[in-house]
Amino acid sequence: MEIRVLRYFLAVAREENITRAAERLYISQPTLSRQLKELEEELGKKLFIRGSSKITLTEEGRLLRRRASEILDLVDKTADEFKALDEINGGDIRIGCAESQGIGCVMHAAASLNEEYPNIRYHLYSGGTESVIEHLDQGILDFAIVVEEMDPTKYNGLKLPYRDKWGLVLPKTSPLAQKKTIQVEDLKGLPLMCSRQALQAEMAAWLGDTFADMNFVATYDLVFNAAIMVQEGFGYALTFDGLVNTDELSDLCFRPLEPELLVPMYIIWKKYQVFTPVASLLIEELKSRFLPAKEKNPEGKFAE
Repeated sequence: MEIRVLRYFLAVAREENITRAAERLYISQPTLSRQLKELEEELGKKLFIRGSSKITLTEEGRLLRRRASEILDLVDKTADEFKALDEINGGDIRIGCAESQGIGCVMHAAASLNEEYPNIRYHLYSGGTESVIEHLDQGILDFAIVVEEMDPTKYNGLKLPYRDKWGLVLPKTSPLAQKKTIQVEDLKGLPLMCSRQALQAEMAAWLGDTFADMNFVATYDLVFNAAIMVQEGFGYALTFDGLVNTDELSDLCFRPLEPELLVPMYIIWKKYQVFTPVASLLIEELKSRFLPAKEKNPEGKFAE
């Protein structure tokens, strides 16, 4: 299976039309059709359903689209890394980010590094922890910023000087908006929304035995969408402070949980990962900021 043919396949999947895909790829339509037919023969599966004006993917085609995207992301990243080996003044750094204001700690370090190396290019991937870690494990990302300590046998990392505070995003018209904090009893009977990961981790632990009494009506990956659902009266969103606009012009407000629920943030990377020069520079910049002097070490273990 050739990389070139995977690029052809993805182009057709995007365009849903062989003629348009061929034009974008600057090859002839018969050549592209032949390459796709040979790909189907190689895999032994039908990848497309060819209609009169549109091509759609079969179930096998959707699987290949997902895998081809991952493969090509890794191929492109590898090419960038080899190019960067001779490019100490610049290069690409890919970081996966959980939703948190704590990423400001890392971005401040990155901005400082860019003063000396202005040609560094940062590529940010936003998503839930599971998705971010999957991309880190696949080698697509150099680093991941997460809100939980990861397996130290698989990852190295640094604890960031920031802790996220959990609370409830709710309409300002809600009676609960008059309270300074939200307690467990306040949540009973409310239609609640929470991130999928937190629902099984921090929130499950905080609620304890009352977890079964709660009415979770939705889960989310990125809280921006959940905030819109709150605005539309769908429910109340459990999330971190500072992620939803709750200024005086907003219809929403944030109230922290009581007892207080704080979670730490980490920036992690795979053990034994070989970094490009610029990625190594970022690690050293982060260590100089976030590792206590007595704990500075080349392994970059999770430090308080």
